Amino acid sequence: MENKGLLIVYTGASGVGKGTIMKMLLKRNPNLRLSVSATTRKPRLGEQDGREYYFVSHERFDEMIAENGFLEHAEYVGNKYGTPKEPVFRMLDEGLDVILEIEVKGFLQIKKACPDCVTIFIAPPSFKELQLRLQGRGTESEEVIAERLRIAQEEMQHQHLFDYVVVNDDLERAVNEVLSIIAENKKKV
Repeated sequence: MENKGLLIVYTGASGVGKGTIMKMLLKRNPNLRLSVSATTRKPRLGEQDGREYYFVSHERFDEMIAENGFLEHAEYVGNKYGTPKEPVFRMLDEGLDVILEIEVKGFLQIKKACPDCVTIFIAPPSFKELQLRLQGRGTESEEVIAERLRIAQEEMQHQHLFDYVVVNDDLERAVNEVLSIIAENKKKV
């Protein structure tokens, strides 16, 4: 029997550095694949359809929900996000480890559907540091930042539900900690 891949759910508050950590994880672990989510939000500068996200209309997103095409889906700050099922299951069957970078609402859905998944929450060193990181991006209005911070407070209250919590106070240490978590759990599969 072939080895199945490991399903990893990876989340944390907006601005905590999930994307930066993720880029380093993908460079250092050749068996790791990032699941590409679908979203109704507009692409940011430099983002490409099918690479960072599948950018779809609200109508197409609703069709995918009706077709039971998502492992999870949620609305976040006025846009919809979801993890398409088919590519995730295909990669797992090929023995690849698949990491889902999703929001807490999505994590709660995945944990019910896939209880054997490994769950990792990336936490900021402090709430003040998170606020500074979001403001430093310069990609959103003050209203959107305020909403993201409100949601971040809610999300951080769920971190105790995760298998692991990694504080991103030192990027290199955080990356190494996540890689160690993946390696340890891969031995159990």
